[in-house]
Amino acid sequence: MSNNCQDNNCVDFGQSAGVDACCSSQVNPVTQPGNPVTGQAVLRVPVTLAERRVSTVLSTHINFPDSVLEIKDIKKRVKIVQCSLMLQPVTCPEDAYNLADATLVIKGFVRKNIQYATPTSDISADCVSSTLRSLTTDVPFECMTIIPASAFLSRPQRPVLNARAEFDFFRSQSLGVGFPEKDQLLSSDLSQFHQTSTAYYNQLPFCEILSHNILEWDESVDRSGLGVNAPFEEGVFTRISEKMVLNFDIKVLQNQQVVVNPLTFIPPTNNGR
Repeated sequence: MSNNCQDNNCVDFGQSAGVDACCSSQVNPVTQPGNPVTGQAVLRVPVTLAERRVSTVLSTHINFPDSVLEIKDIKKRVKIVQCSLMLQPVTCPEDAYNLADATLVIKGFVRKNIQYATPTSDISADCVSSTLRSLTTDVPFECMTIIPASAFLSRPQRPVLNARAEFDFFRSQSLGVGFPEKDQLLSSDLSQFHQTSTAYYNQLPFCEILSHNILEWDESVDRSGLGVNAPFEEGVFTRISEKMVLNFDIKVLQNQQVVVNPLTFIPPTNNGR
């Protein structure tokens, strides 16, 4: 048999191939059969507990490595590094879905990329030459807010406390020399230790950030003029005072087991064939 692929030219890319229409038909998905008694299935899925708009105020000072003639642009991004829904634990698993207020603790940063112009040595009374540079910094924030029990969209599954309990066995022992022979020490045995322990592996709530809005004021605190050989209104600074009003929407979720109605499987027909 001859080999027609010696030069790796099995496909000639210089010619186009026709594309014809192909047929498709509906396929019934294969699903888990429902419970024969209730006709339902149990799924473990992320359940939305709450969607909250969190507001906080940030105030900081930023120092620049260069003299700043003016700020050209500031790009911001909110980064959440910790979002913990602190639920009050219960002692009994049957009480895990009892509603109660919860505390949401959030920690993160506002990443800022500041683009600014810094003057060069080419300065005259008519013009100021400058170069564009940037400074990237993280402005931290940390806050906590209460989610009332009535504000939950779905009931959170509260953690169940672990439990430990000791138990003893009765033992009768001789009192020894100096006591009547008929008398006995009736107690437990101090040389033995017995315990039962129960631990629950609870599901930890988690968060997703949906959107943010930032109102920002940046003001220089050390601005000075460029000198007599520069336009009188021009000046530079190296330090700004910053205030931000930060608002962001956050979704709080938790993996839970929920009962759903399964899809009904409809077998395909033979269409008379």
